[in-house]
Amino acid sequence: MLKKIILFLLLVVPWRTMKAQTDSTSSDSLLMKQIQDQLQQQQNNSAPTPARAGASANPDISVIGDFRGSYQSNYRRNFDAELHETEISLQSVVDPYARADFFISLGRDPQSGEFKAEVEEGYLTTLSLPAHLQLKAGKFKQALGRINPVHPHALAFVDMPNAFVRFFGEEGMNDEGLQLSWLMPNRIFFQELTVELTDGPRESPSFSRSAANNYLKLAHLKNFWDLTANATLEFGLTGVSGENADGHVTNLAAADVTYKWKPVKFNTYKSFTFQNELYYSDAKLNDATVNAIGWYSLMTLQVSKRTFVTARYDYTNKPSSTLFVEEAASATIGWYATEFQKIELQGKYTSANDEDEANNFEKRFAQVFLRWIFVIGTHGAHQY
Repeated sequence: MLKKIILFLLLVVPWRTMKAQTDSTSSDSLLMKQIQDQLQQQQNNSAPTPARAGASANPDISVIGDFRGSYQSNYRRNFDAELHETEISLQSVVDPYARADFFISLGRDPQSGEFKAEVEEGYLTTLSLPAHLQLKAGKFKQALGRINPVHPHALAFVDMPNAFVRFFGEEGMNDEGLQLSWLMPNRIFFQELTVELTDGPRESPSFSRSAANNYLKLAHLKNFWDLTANATLEFGLTGVSGENADGHVTNLAAADVTYKWKPVKFNTYKSFTFQNELYYSDAKLNDATVNAIGWYSLMTLQVSKRTFVTARYDYTNKPSSTLFVEEAASATIGWYATEFQKIELQGKYTSANDEDEANNFEKRFAQVFLRWIFVIGTHGAHQY
């Protein structure tokens, strides 16, 4: 009897185990086939993947709006509001050897009140010259001091400093010609030398466009130090020589000093800037030689992630008169919503004397400016 039981187990149990394994294998194979069929069906129904396209040849395009409201106590019409300027920028690499930048400005003509378009800047910059050289050709903001190369909408205040306006005009030094910059091989600190040869400005208090071959010449030396991981110092020297409105030569020297503090740990919420520029002009005029000066000093404090406060003092003569003295103090609070939008409110008080010694009349007036900057499209970062 025992032998029959053992024989039964040896014959029946292996057969059932083999059958179970066979059934399991069959089920797994059936499941795999179903999955493969579904994947094949999805691939057949899906659209073919397009070939990968190359880089776009279209330039980066942006539009910047500058809306302003103002109050001026010495005007009969005290309050005003306007779309002060619209700037269209087109920027792109031309090829591996050069890039092009164009800035088209649409501003209101003070005489007619109509909007007129002009090329604010349009230049070609080389990318692969040897010996750390870079050449720029076209119309560009010249390398004079700290604020002249910067577009006004990127500044931390609404109006330009009085000294800057008296010596270079509201639009600053913006001329057509050539600029060659050289990154000097200095391993201790950053040093750059820039020289320019341009036609001469058509409208400027200090210089004019010469009818002869007396072109405007400019040289700028920039020195930049990393004082610590949180602080930097920049010191610049500029020399300019060109013909003035009287047909003689004006030589102008400028110096700028800028200290910036931006802690690495709290760089989004805190920063401080102390910036200064001095201008000295030696102008040979028809009746005399005039040595005039002008300067400004400002401090900008970031008090929160989006709020900046700027205080500025201005002092200046005119390039044609040292008897004229103008002083101004201003304060600006700016709210930077994003890198594409900011609102600034500035209050300013100005006092100036009459340049005639026989009539030493002093005028005083107050101004308030509101500026709303908004940007659409891609816009490159401004210089540090």
